[in-house]
Amino acid sequence: MSKLLYRITVTAMLFGLVGLFAIACQQPEDEVFRIGVMESLTGPGETYGTVINQSKEMAVAEINAAGGIDGKQLELIVEDSKCGAQDAITAYNKLTDVDGVKIILGTSCSGAMLGAAPLAEEDGVVLFSASATSPDIEDAGDYIFRTAINDAQLGVDAGNAMWADGVRTLATINESTDYAEGVQKTSTEQFVKLGGTVVAEEKYSSDVTDFRTQLTKLFAENPDAVLLAAQSEFTGGTIVKQARELGFNGTFYSEVVPTGTTALEIAGDSATGLKAIIPSPDLETQKGKEFLDNFRTRYGYVTLPWFIGSAYDTVHIAAQCLEQTGDDQDADGFRDCLYNITWSGTIGDGYTFDAKGEVVGLSNAVVEVLPLTERTEENNGYKVLGPAPIQ
Repeated sequence: MSKLLYRITVTAMLFGLVGLFAIACQQPEDEVFRIGVMESLTGPGETYGTVINQSKEMAVAEINAAGGIDGKQLELIVEDSKCGAQDAITAYNKLTDVDGVKIILGTSCSGAMLGAAPLAEEDGVVLFSASATSPDIEDAGDYIFRTAINDAQLGVDAGNAMWADGVRTLATINESTDYAEGVQKTSTEQFVKLGGTVVAEEKYSSDVTDFRTQLTKLFAENPDAVLLAAQSEFTGGTIVKQARELGFNGTFYSEVVPTGTTALEIAGDSATGLKAIIPSPDLETQKGKEFLDNFRTRYGYVTLPWFIGSAYDTVHIAAQCLEQTGDDQDADGFRDCLYNITWSGTIGDGYTFDAKGEVVGLSNAVVEVLPLTERTEENNGYKVLGPAPIQ
């Protein structure tokens, strides 16, 4: 045998052994539960889509380290839905057509959820979101679920909070997305119902970085307060900062996005006093406290605690339903499990899902952003004022 032929033969043998080893290390499909994930890993929702995905990965690591689900490991197949409808459709088609999944955890953003939901409903694929909150999702179909609280409730709570604080004239500014427009619409409807007046409204696209012209128009109407609904932390933080630079000293009311770590870093001390209506953020359950400690240890920080806790719960709920069905292709069985489950996790005890897949048993609170010198990792930059008021 020539030296060249010998080298070729040995190389082929080595590659063959490597291939055999790789095959041996792969777990057969029947020994793994595979489900999809669609989160905004880029785009307007990147800051929270990333931590939500990390939360899910942490939950899977814990489940698998504890022996998996009836001895099977749980595997997530992650796609980037980019916080938009078309990108969510692309991600959905890849997960269902290429990867063959029947259960998808996500999406981060309402627009993405509304883009993929009609396809999921037609195909009989479960979509289970921890953070998509648009009121329109309520009627998206029989396979659509969420632990996120419907923004119809947020709107009632925001309108009540502003009215209770003595606000009578309101200006609004919101990002032109399904989520932000839903917050603006439901909040102003409740505010007007109570007797308030909306004196000015402005919208902006997600790529805008200078809001001074729009803010100047709002302030010219001399509102008692401004309602801010942002899809991205960058725009939320920037609007608050630029408003203060223009001399606005009134109160900002908002939803959860402007209270995120990135938004507060951008706004700095300008965010002090901002009031937000967000899901009750303390995570006072024992599971909630342990989760936050473990997340901080694993990733070095915590932001938007309720929403990463919500994502963590969706994975553990999914594990429970997979244990019940024993089949990651049984979307109907998984759906029926969700309809009948009562869950106690990081974000609350004893919550359930109604006939439309809406979460029942969770509520919102009002928080106020603290001065810069008082913000810590432990308080997430704000103090909880109490439950959302009832009018």
